[in-house]
Amino acid sequence: MSGPRLTLAIPPDKKRRRRGGPFFIVGLIVVVIAFSLMVLVAGHIRDNNLARSPINLKASADIGTPTEPAPAKLPGPGYPLLTVTGYIVSRERIDLSSKFAGTVRWIGVKKGDRVKQGEVIVKLEDDEYRARVLEAQGRLALAGANQTNAQINFQRQWELTKNQVDSKRLMDEARRAWEATQAEVTIARGQLALAETQLAWCDICAPMDATILDKRIHAHELVLPQGFGGPHGPSTTLVSLADLSDLQVEIDLNDADIPKVHLQQPCRITPEAYLDKTYAGQVAEIAPEANRQKGTLQIKVRIEKPDSFLTPELNAKVDFLSE
Repeated sequence: MSGPRLTLAIPPDKKRRRRGGPFFIVGLIVVVIAFSLMVLVAGHIRDNNLARSPINLKASADIGTPTEPAPAKLPGPGYPLLTVTGYIVSRERIDLSSKFAGTVRWIGVKKGDRVKQGEVIVKLEDDEYRARVLEAQGRLALAGANQTNAQINFQRQWELTKNQVDSKRLMDEARRAWEATQAEVTIARGQLALAETQLAWCDICAPMDATILDKRIHAHELVLPQGFGGPHGPSTTLVSLADLSDLQVEIDLNDADIPKVHLQQPCRITPEAYLDKTYAGQVAEIAPEANRQKGTLQIKVRIEKPDSFLTPELNAKVDFLSE
């Protein structure tokens, strides 16, 4: 048996239908669509105006036309193309040595001294060579006397042969004797010249105007023209000298930098010891052969107007300049 059934009743005055709901939604959709159309139309008009402006027309024309890049501006004269470090060296360095074995009697220079061409800087003991000169002079005098005697004898024999007193054979022998004495005189003169030359070798002179770089001997020391006996044997070099008014910078240039350097190219030299000083220079020598082990090529830059601040074997920076 079931109980009573419950029902929900709404009073008639509360049953009113909402008539404005659907119309409100439709109106909202219409407003959104209209706003979107306005935005699209405004954007389209703005794009057309920009496309027709002179600035954008030029830009659009440039976009399709390729333009050539501006040429690279080359550096002016005096611009450093390459900077390398090398060593200051003298263009001509001379190691003086004796021409025969001898003993030093006197040496008149020390390191740093300046000498003139022809100035005597070392003297070797010359007693033996003076004696040889005297001996050669005596032989020349004897040969001259024999020559005079042979000449007189030949003239006498010629007169006798002419008068048919003696035979022609005796005249020929007298002629040969005279000619032999002439040869003896020539030999004696050569021996005298050799002795005088060897005596002159005892005075060792400076071959040019230069500065003494090193002195390796002392008085009463034995010297030889070539080395014997190892490092403790007699000295072979007396002094080393060079002209410090003619200096260069020696550089080992990498093979990748060789195209940047040529003969007579202007350079700027700065010694590492005096960075505030610069000197003009010029490429004076390019070696004809490279160093295979180092992969370098030797370059020598001549320094114009060097002064006392430049010392051989010191480092120097070289700027190879454009012309």
